Order: sequence, then structure tokens, then C-alpha cells
Amino acid sequence: MKIVVKRKKLSTKLYNQPQKGKFLNLLANILILTSLLGLFFTFGPVVLQEANYALRNIFKKTYTVKESASESETTVKELVPPNFDFSIVIPKIGAVAPVFANTDPFNPAEFLPVLRQGVAHAKGTAFPGTNGNTYIFAHSTDAFYNVGRYNAVFYLLGKLEANDEVFLYYKNQKFTYRVYDKKIVNPEAVGYLGTLKKNANTLTLQTCYPPGTTLLRLIVLAERSVQ
Repeated sequence: MKIVVKRKKLSTKLYNQPQKGKFLNLLANILILTSLLGLFFTFGPVVLQEANYALRNIFKKTYTVKESASESETTVKELVPPNFDFSIVIPKIGAVAPVFANTDPFNPAEFLPVLRQGVAHAKGTAFPGTNGNTYIFAHSTDAFYNVGRYNAVFYLLGKLEANDEVFLYYKNQKFTYRVYDKKIVNPEAVGYLGTLKKNANTLTLQTCYPPGTTLLRLIVLAERSVQ
């Protein structure tokens, strides 16, 4: 009698399972890393601004204005206006930015590119030093994931309180304003583009609220202080 021994074919599934598991783990790690990077680039500017502000408060660090880059490095002045044609400096929150004049606040195609570079002066509103209301806005975005694409200069605007100073530089002149109020309003509240006080030069600073949305508007109101 001839005895035939059959060799059982081993299933390749046993060999493929460890490799498949490694691939799934790698894919999961890549997805997690991508998500973390997305969150960092999306909300990084907001977190960084808040962290810097908190650290300045902890160490009692304040900002003052350094109007010339050639001043002695031993001075405590730190904030330098980017130009003297039209710019803004807010010492309390360390905000410094160029201001782009005559920007249409109702035309995203016009104001969004501007807000990647600085802040915008609303077209039709007063200029510093003249009677009327100077309206300056920053950080307007169409969705939360675009928050990092726009300038972070006004993220801390809500920290301003009554009597805090705001400096505008316009045509080689410095104009000082003091905060007197702040409000959270609906996007339809366009009345702040108009005159707020007769025979006075007021300043309205506006940003979107909460950060990274267009749900509401944070408005800070200030009036020129003539010293």
C-alpha cells in the first residue's frame, strides 16, 4: 500500500494580519498628527496671543511706545509703529499694525487681502484728527479653519478697559485716544460706522467675536484725548 502524505497549505491570512495591523496603526498616527497640525495652524495665533498676554500679566510686564528704531536699546520702550503714514499701536495688548485706508467693509474681495497684512480703515469714515468717527476693523473670516490666515493683531481687543490708550499715527502725527466703552453687537449693527459724538473725533475698533467666527462683532469705542 502506498501512503501519500498531504501537506496542508498554510493560510496567508496569518502572515498578513501583523502587516495589516502595522499599516492601520501607521494610518491612525498620520491622521492624529494631521489633526493636531490642523488645530495648531488654525488656533495657534489665538492661543499664542492669549498666552503672551497671560505671561505679561504674571510678570507685570507692560508696553510703552518706542517711536524711533534708533532710540537707545537701554530704554524700556518696546513698540515701534510700522510707519507714520497710517498705523495703530495699542500698548496694553501689544498690538502694532499698519492701517490700510479707505477699505470697503462690505466687500470681502477687498478687505480680506488687506486683513492678512494689517488692519483696515473703513471707507467713508473720518480720518484721525478730524471730527467724526474713525472706524478700524481687523480679523474677519468666513470660517473657523481660516482664522490663522488673517492678522492676529485684534485677538486681544476684548482686554481693553475704560481709559486704556490707543495711538494712531497718521501723516506723521500722533493721535491719542482713550477707551470709554466696549460692546458685543450683531453684524447688522452698522450704526457705529457713523458719527458717535458731535464735534468730536471718536475711534471705533472692531473684530469678529468669538474669534474665528462671524457670529458677532466686538466693538471698542474710544475718544481722542487732546493733551
